[in-house]
Amino acid sequence: MPDPDEIQRRIEAAIPGALAEVEDYTGGGDHFRATVTADAFAGLSRIEQHRLVYEVFGVEIGGAIHALALKTQTPSTAPTPSTS
Repeated sequence: MPDPDEIQRRIEAAIPGALAEVEDYTGGGDHFRATVTADAFAGLSRIEQHRLVYEVFGVEIGGAIHALALKTQTPSTAPTPSTS
């Protein structure tokens, strides 16, 4: 079963310049939530962005990776950290 670090590494290796933050949101090792920021998403619809990420895992989605909730964004649409 993949863990959050492996999922992060695979996304970042498959999508040039991508930065991924991945968490196991149930603690069971098969339900993950990821935020992926990549220039490669520019000009793509949200559905196309998600497909690009899901293609990294193929048949593992729905199998070993039962669920992968995605938030995708380009660096220009990513929220900027607040400075207080």
